[in-house]
Amino acid sequence: MQHAHPPKKNRLTLWIGLGLLLGIVVGFACNQLAGSPDEAKALAANFTVATDIFLRLIKMIIAPLVFTTIVSGIASLGDAKTVGGIATKAMGWFIIASIVSLSIGLVMANLLHPGSGLNLPMPTATETGLKTEAINFRDFITHVFPTSVVQAMAGNEVLQILVFSVFFGVAVGALPRDLSAPLLKVIDAVASAMFNVTDYVMRVAPIGVFAAMAAVVTVQGIGVLVDYGRFIGAFYLGLVVLWAVLIGAGWAILGGGVWRLLKLLREPMMLAFSTASSEAALPKTIEQLDAFGVRERISGFVLPLGYSFNLDGSMMYQAFAALFIAQAFGIEMSFAQQATMLLVMMITSKGIAGVPRASLVVVAATAPIFGLPPAGILLIMGIDQILDMGRTMTNVLGNGLATAAVAKWQGEIGPEEEEGQLKLAA
Repeated sequence: MQHAHPPKKNRLTLWIGLGLLLGIVVGFACNQLAGSPDEAKALAANFTVATDIFLRLIKMIIAPLVFTTIVSGIASLGDAKTVGGIATKAMGWFIIASIVSLSIGLVMANLLHPGSGLNLPMPTATETGLKTEAINFRDFITHVFPTSVVQAMAGNEVLQILVFSVFFGVAVGALPRDLSAPLLKVIDAVASAMFNVTDYVMRVAPIGVFAAMAAVVTVQGIGVLVDYGRFIGAFYLGLVVLWAVLIGAGWAILGGGVWRLLKLLREPMMLAFSTASSEAALPKTIEQLDAFGVRERISGFVLPLGYSFNLDGSMMYQAFAALFIAQAFGIEMSFAQQATMLLVMMITSKGIAGVPRASLVVVAATAPIFGLPPAGILLIMGIDQILDMGRTMTNVLGNGLATAAVAKWQGEIGPEEEEGQLKLAA
């Protein structure tokens, strides 16, 4: 399947970067001009209109894009055995990456002690406003299977769309050639059209990015970066370590091609960073993996799966945030308690795909089990957007590397990637 790729892609990355910087400057000016916190919120609300429109445009693309790429891919893979092989390899990567991410979070928090200087008194029960009842592993398993594909698409339930698309793709693949060929031709054409729509939507990305940043800084002020500097710095240092591990794993599988992949992923990662939305980066990530040479039948299947099961940045954050709360209130946690918490978070986080502020919700639900005050969440809620940007960007990197690795194992990387390897070798 061929897609039109717009020229001068790097220019979009530059514009997104400029939008980010301009958003900080404008946000700071608005924060200074605002007479009160309420006035600042009212000013920020004007910016969020642009961000909301951009995110809505992105969400508009997701359901048809995921459906068409998966159906087209699975129908051409032919049998359920191949699909099972891809899913097994992907889940193997996801589980190992989750354990590594959580472990790095725990190690970094123990080494750097970001919360130990706060010495806060234990609070009385406080309402955090997070819907922790959204977490229930049993309900999550049932929820994966849609009662209506129309409802799943309307609600952008990526995992439900994935399940229906797998069934539909296998069914189309089982049809006689004279029936499946015209149907696949239409599905391929819709997928190509959706990639073009993605390109059009991406042209307004710098405006969405500018508005998102301006809104955060207008409300929080630049001061929030200074007040929580130690925590933010320690968390981002942890992300750097996680990046090194992920890129190292990618290099072990993809060789020198990993650097070309990182260059291609730069744009969706920047988009994820500035909007703090994984969804915003999904269409672009599929497109960039396509440019790397990953066949769409792999990227269309593994990426949506990764969005529910492979959130490396979020995993690291959960472990890090829980220990930060423990340190802030002077609560000692033994190694056994920390290891148990790690396992609880790993299982719990698999049931929260699509829950708003999912990582915070996991921490809020897990904290009381280990005697940590749920009100500790309020400590990090104020800077969650700044942390969310880093973890969302890392999720995109992790899923991009995972998809390329599975494609390599399946022998599903096309000539574009091999050309890239030859250029690097030359």
